[in-house]
Amino acid sequence: MILIGLGSNLTTQKYVSSKYVLEAALEAFSKYNIFIVTKSKFYETEPIPKSDQPWFVNAVVSVKTGHNALELLNILHEIEQSLGRVRRDKWEARVIDLDLLCYDEQIYPNLAEWRIASKTPLQDKPVIPHARLHERNFVLIPIIDISRDWIHPVLNKNVLNLLKDRQSDEIVRVL
Repeated sequence: MILIGLGSNLTTQKYVSSKYVLEAALEAFSKYNIFIVTKSKFYETEPIPKSDQPWFVNAVVSVKTGHNALELLNILHEIEQSLGRVRRDKWEARVIDLDLLCYDEQIYPNLAEWRIASKTPLQDKPVIPHARLHERNFVLIPIIDISRDWIHPVLNKNVLNLLKDRQSDEIVRVL
């Protein structure tokens, strides 16, 4: 299963709500031969780390594509740019954030690098599965909408157990 996380907490003149930004990103997928299989509900979530920036709208989709994982990641960055994303600081407010959460059972670049990335939040190298997806309720809860049986390829835990193991006061509510 290929899972992509979507998030937005800024708008533009063209997209007057974060939900519209996410819908525009989803619409752009087909132009790149990325086909949505299943989509979660949209969720309103507080920023992580907690701050005074606007709350996010988040969702997760499962997709099918002929692109390999790194090609897909580059396409996601291209879609972000086309919707107005400018990358400056980690954890800043953003028009759009598209994260490749997992690509089937792939571990990229390798298990050792994944383990380092999962403990180093500011590392900026691509790793698959996403290095912190298991630490984010705003990712885990939408994944449950898609597949309650999904198992993390590295941690070998079901998404329901990952969520149950979390000790978090992170607020995630259905829009």
